[in-house]
Amino acid sequence: MIREATEFLYLSTFYIEYDRYGIELLAALRDAQQRGVTVNLLVDGFGQRLGGTLMTRRGKADLASQLDALRDAGATVTFYRPAYFLQRLLGGQHVKIQVSEKGEAIFGSSNITKSSYEGWNEYSVSLRGPIVRTLLESYPDIGGEVEDGHLNRLREVAECSPASGPHIEMEYWLCNPNRHQGRRGPFGWRGRNIVTDQMIGLVESAQETLQLTSFFFKPAPLLLTALVEAAERGVQVDVYHSHPDALPATDLAWIASAVNYERMLDAGIRVYENRRGEHSKIVLADHAHVAFGSYNFEDAAHDRLAEAMITTRDERAIGPAVSIFTELREDPDNVRVTAESLRALPTSVKRRLALFGRFKRWM
Repeated sequence: MIREATEFLYLSTFYIEYDRYGIELLAALRDAQQRGVTVNLLVDGFGQRLGGTLMTRRGKADLASQLDALRDAGATVTFYRPAYFLQRLLGGQHVKIQVSEKGEAIFGSSNITKSSYEGWNEYSVSLRGPIVRTLLESYPDIGGEVEDGHLNRLREVAECSPASGPHIEMEYWLCNPNRHQGRRGPFGWRGRNIVTDQMIGLVESAQETLQLTSFFFKPAPLLLTALVEAAERGVQVDVYHSHPDALPATDLAWIASAVNYERMLDAGIRVYENRRGEHSKIVLADHAHVAFGSYNFEDAAHDRLAEAMITTRDERAIGPAVSIFTELREDPDNVRVTAESLRALPTSVKRRLALFGRFKRWM
């Protein structure tokens, strides 16, 4: 998309790693800007700081140099930082959107990093039609700026492009909690998050099966309760997320997940850990309603990070999701968590669960 762009290109991401993927992407963006394309890159300040812990000091310096070179070429490079200090300390925006003047968008789960492209499972989709303009209209909600002329261009493309078939009817859910909070940020915040509400509604609508993926499964309390209640009323709930080996830098994200394992297993929820890492975010209810995007099942997605999901009941989008969950179920890298495996955890791990589990919201 970047290489074929002729007028404008917008891209948002949680973070960019200075590896061959980040280097190649930034070079392509710079080339696009130099040939006359209006380039707009939005990176989350919190996400980049968090991802930067995986980079060397030299790598971070080289990345900053490449971003400066992109600015010098005329591109708009923005690091999103919420209004208040506590918000900047704890969160930002986690939405991944890429749009060009051709009226096509890429929307999904992956960051610009080797981990996303060579390690973890990811899920992104290519979109055309009116939804593309809707995605770009939301760019300012996550800290970016959009030219009105570019939005008009996308409307014209959607109206003039012949459709290969009926459009897939979609809903777009987006919430940036930072825009609704005060100086205390998430502390004491009891506001509504429309994405969390819609996810709870999707869970509550399930009658027979509910399958979902998340990086590490550690949902906000209301969402966890909805899942447990679904399982207790007879819905078969399957959760696919990451094994602790998938994030060598720390096991704290896994601990925040494992602290709820006993409750989930008691309700009948089947939990699977992927040794490579499961970074996709897909929810499939009754093989009839699917949602996908950036929302992880975690507290941060509810009260600290801007997140977005697309949802549809169209069988053309349901089919790929069904295939993905079939593949996950058969994947030998997915290890099922059982009561026996929990009892067999080393004493040192159980101690860490007891010590750090109480801080689950912040891990």
